[in-house]
Amino acid sequence: MLAATTVPKQRTANEATRDAARGIFETMPVIPIDSSTDPRVRPYLSLKDRELAREGDLFIAEGEQVVKRLLASDFLVHSVLLSERRVKEIAPIIPPDVPVYALPDPVITQTLGFRFHSGVMAIGRRKPPRPLDACLPRAGPALIMVCPELNSAENLGGMVRIASGFGVDLLLLGQRSVDPFWRQSVRVSMGNVFKLPIHTSDDLTRDLLRLRDEFNVDLIATVLEDDATDLRTFQRPERAAILFGSEAHGLSREHVAISTQKITIPMKLGTDSLNVMVAAGVVMWALDGRKNNGPRRGTNEHEGEGIKESE
Repeated sequence: MLAATTVPKQRTANEATRDAARGIFETMPVIPIDSSTDPRVRPYLSLKDRELAREGDLFIAEGEQVVKRLLASDFLVHSVLLSERRVKEIAPIIPPDVPVYALPDPVITQTLGFRFHSGVMAIGRRKPPRPLDACLPRAGPALIMVCPELNSAENLGGMVRIASGFGVDLLLLGQRSVDPFWRQSVRVSMGNVFKLPIHTSDDLTRDLLRLRDEFNVDLIATVLEDDATDLRTFQRPERAAILFGSEAHGLSREHVAISTQKITIPMKLGTDSLNVMVAAGVVMWALDGRKNNGPRRGTNEHEGEGIKESE
């Protein structure tokens, strides 16, 4: 069992020199926990994502790199949970005002039902939602990724990672999309969810029309249609929102109809769909740096089904 201990807080060279001269040596407590029923670790071990959200807008960050990115972000960190074997390595990088709980591996494994390989978890608190107007400037270059209805937390986490990697300014989610702060989504995003601006709309069609008509943003629907522009020849407008459909049904007719342009990924051997993460990676890579600053094109009047990106 881990004895109650303190671990020196990691400091920069300048801080260490300054504090040594003053005789100040910061330490932070590591709190040993010997039971999975301890209320202090209940959120980690027994609460579902929805319950965490209801109990104070909380979420779980799992894995060393994800937790490090949470600690480096401007999100409030509620606490950190470590297996005993990771205390010496991880505890020194945790700010002194964040509670650190340490559990024996057998206790964690018994509670979770599987081996806790990383040995590092944290609980963060969500930020208050911001209105769309506060998420995007009305002038200048802008790149938005739009996901009206993603049902898989894994897929959404991958989309967050892709959006971050290709410099997306805003990820806009529909009201039916899975929560980007669910545990699996946060894990698959590799912590990029902590730095990517995300807005979940309560009326996506309304907000898309606002982007098009008020914010001067071209709505680009990714579809599988003969009259869509080949991705290989498409020039991205200066202000563009790229719409990706759901795993099962693609984009709705309504969202295709209000789009200003349509693009498609040419495929061979009779392939009619790609996983949404794969499709997004291909599209965003192709559009990266391929920007056309010319005038916007007219609203697309043709209705059609969006690309059906399979799970």
